[in-house]
Amino acid sequence: MIPIVRTLSVLFLAFGALSLRAQAPAQETKEKPALTLSELGDEIDVSLRWLRGRQDLSTGSYGGVLETLTVLEAFATSPRTYRPSDGPFVSKAVDFLLARQAENGAISDPAAGESTLLLQTKVAIRVLVRFGGHDAALARARTFVGDLSTGAGETSGPEDPFAAQWKPMLEGPDPRRALIEKAHAFLATRRADGAWESEHGDVIGTSVAIATLSSIHGHWKRLEPKPAEREAHSLPAFTPADRERVDAALARGAAFLLAQAVEPGRFGFESHADPGITAMVLGGLLSVKEPRPPEVERAIESALDWLVSLQRSDGSIHDGQLANYVTSAALMVLARAGREKDVPVIQRARDYLRALQSDEADGYRPSDRYYGGVGYGGDERPDLSNLQMALEALSAAGAAQGDETFQKALVFLQRCHNRSESNDLSLVEGGSSIVSGNDGGAGYAPGESKAGFVELPDGKKVPRSYGSMTYALLKGYLFAGLDRSDPRVEAAWGWITRNYTLDVNPGFESSSDPTAPYQGLFYYFTAMAKALDLYAEETIVDASGVSHAWRTELAGRLIAMQRQDGSWVNDNAGRWYEDLPVLATAYAMIALRTALPE
Repeated sequence: MIPIVRTLSVLFLAFGALSLRAQAPAQETKEKPALTLSELGDEIDVSLRWLRGRQDLSTGSYGGVLETLTVLEAFATSPRTYRPSDGPFVSKAVDFLLARQAENGAISDPAAGESTLLLQTKVAIRVLVRFGGHDAALARARTFVGDLSTGAGETSGPEDPFAAQWKPMLEGPDPRRALIEKAHAFLATRRADGAWESEHGDVIGTSVAIATLSSIHGHWKRLEPKPAEREAHSLPAFTPADRERVDAALARGAAFLLAQAVEPGRFGFESHADPGITAMVLGGLLSVKEPRPPEVERAIESALDWLVSLQRSDGSIHDGQLANYVTSAALMVLARAGREKDVPVIQRARDYLRALQSDEADGYRPSDRYYGGVGYGGDERPDLSNLQMALEALSAAGAAQGDETFQKALVFLQRCHNRSESNDLSLVEGGSSIVSGNDGGAGYAPGESKAGFVELPDGKKVPRSYGSMTYALLKGYLFAGLDRSDPRVEAAWGWITRNYTLDVNPGFESSSDPTAPYQGLFYYFTAMAKALDLYAEETIVDASGVSHAWRTELAGRLIAMQRQDGSWVNDNAGRWYEDLPVLATAYAMIALRTALPE
């Protein structure tokens, strides 16, 4: 065992040195596996997920006051900086602490001795200050610890308690590499379930390890070079396309995809087979007109078999990352392929997606910000992108419009919708009030938009609506059984008609980044095709009164963007992996077949 720099004393004001069992220095190897900043964030999410599973939902506790305090520090200092509005895994834990406050203002475990009682109260002040609010409880706790003259400062410690530990690395010749190696060393001591052991218990050990990795993540992020400024190039001109041209484009796309296989029936990037990308490629290959060439059918069968082999005991289908996204994508293609032997697999995956929804089973109430939503499966913040994937997968697997999952999803959908009549969300974050707008479009999640915010004259902020999420919203409403006369559907349709375009993902135009309107462009085209196909309106009249036959126009746009080798790629913006031709090609093929079905 080796100590972690008296982590508890630094982080939590001297609870004593913490040792993690089995944390011997990692053996040096000639070559460590690659680790990116994004992947480190994913690894932190895995361990946060483990922590969340330790909560007693009836009390909000993670084992006691000390354990709950360390868990809250882990969530708050992680790269995602979780807050009480994110869900009961934080809010109920805070409530648990407040319920443990004694009349004299102390917040501690019942059996705590005098010195421990004082220390736990100081840490509780630190946590409450970090989350904001609870002024009365804070005042009483501060009185108990002696009404410290510097208030929160003395009880909260340094912003980064690990700064001294990393200083030699940051002043060395290659600080980025040193931090990466330190992250590898920590991850090498983690158990397979995402937890760390310690003499103070696994909850505390895991919380402190997460805080350490989060500090590494923060320093590493600051060392990353700023991306070079890029220019954006307008998309090529196009003419409406017919079904014959679509079939030819799909055949060329399929030939390209088959040539990209990492191994038979498996697709990904570089030499790594990825089940999420494989599921998306399957969607593209299934879009090829039947009867399909034998080599396409062989690839489809092999890929389906591989996805089935990845199903876990809980029904999910993935290799350890993006559980909802990959399971949803896999469920869609399994349902579409219609193989009789896959029926039990489809049923288990469908049940898993239902269980993944943030609802009463996870301690959420309808009044909670993210109630009814679905996230990646490792990220504790649901979003509209993941929700619409899950809802589409459930629909493909036979879930009816009256399904309880769809009805709960309506609560979340409305909170993403800039329509104040149905959006009850009101937040205060970073000192700003976030409220619903009224343009009828949608952002990424309740109170959040990848396109930023619209600032109102009174200082309030509205999540900016943008194209791909507004189409996702429309899809969600239709899956839930709302008809075209519903005012929520009418509002979303109004935004779509006013912002109809095949040149950009609309909503990002105010950004100073010229590539921003092209972010997620192929995702946008796919969401558009699926939403408009569901809506069953063949023409769109835009803000200028011009009528558009969207099916042939969208098909023409995509065919004009196809490259000579049969692929598609987002040349302007690689965000969300659209600079990977294999993924962009899959999106384009799915959108083409949806726009002009056989």
